[in-house]
Amino acid sequence: MRSLFIFIIFFSFAFAKAQTYEVGLFAGTSNVIGDVGSTQYIQISDGAIGAMFKWNRSSRHSFRASIISANMIGDDNDSDDISRDLRGLKYNYSLLEASVGIEYTFWDWELYSGKPQLVPYLYTGLTAFQYSSFALNNTNELEEYDKSIDIAIPIVLGVKTNITPKLILAAEIGARYTFTDNLDGSNPDGDMDFDSLKFGNINNNDWYVFSGVTLTYTFGRKPCYCNF
Repeated sequence: MRSLFIFIIFFSFAFAKAQTYEVGLFAGTSNVIGDVGSTQYIQISDGAIGAMFKWNRSSRHSFRASIISANMIGDDNDSDDISRDLRGLKYNYSLLEASVGIEYTFWDWELYSGKPQLVPYLYTGLTAFQYSSFALNNTNELEEYDKSIDIAIPIVLGVKTNITPKLILAAEIGARYTFTDNLDGSNPDGDMDFDSLKFGNINNNDWYVFSGVTLTYTFGRKPCYCNF
């Protein structure tokens, strides 16, 4: 019985020190960088929420996957540009993204050491997202005409810390470079003839930004950082 008790204590301690994986939530704000709405790159436009999973493959990098849902709002009346303010266009739709990639820390991130840490990181990979396609209608307002799926390259900068032995808190700002110029209805395409409805700078693709915090819970065996 004593040996069994010692084994249970040892196993529990080993498991508590093991943080190969992380699972948690993201919450923050969202905004589009385009030809409609505010000209600010980072703003509090509307909310975004999602789930996240990480595999800490080494003390310097993790494989990361996430799903985030957000409201994307653009309103020319929020712009400092007088021409946009007078134009008065606006849109409001839901965007859903799924992303996979690699999170790289600028120095060692060793949770199993039990020491408090504060580490900056960079995340990039590949993102697929679904959004609403808009175009100008007969009354010169933006109107949804379709749902579209496209891809983007995320560029995320953040800083994270272990607030308890099992919980990690991070704050990050992430811009997504998309392969479309119609997150704002300025460059519609499809089966219809939209050439006369295009406006703004049609030579640059749109970006969208998520800014917020993540809270993850660590679990799994003590990592064995082999060559990979």
